[in-house]
Amino acid sequence: MWKRILALLAVLMLTFSMFSLTACENEGPMEEAGEQIDEAAEEAADQAEEMADELEESTDQ
Repeated sequence: MWKRILALLAVLMLTFSMFSLTACENEGPMEEAGEQIDEAAEEAADQAEEMADELEESTDQ
């Protein structure tokens, strides 16, 4: 169950990052802020996926 929740969270974060990319077409400080948000969302998604894997491994033992 936790794995599904974390996977859903990762999908939502990736979706949010895609919308952030399309919203920042102009160059400048807003584009830089959008890139930082995208990076943070990707890192959070990666961490959520790692936690899901660890949780799955701990419950399999």
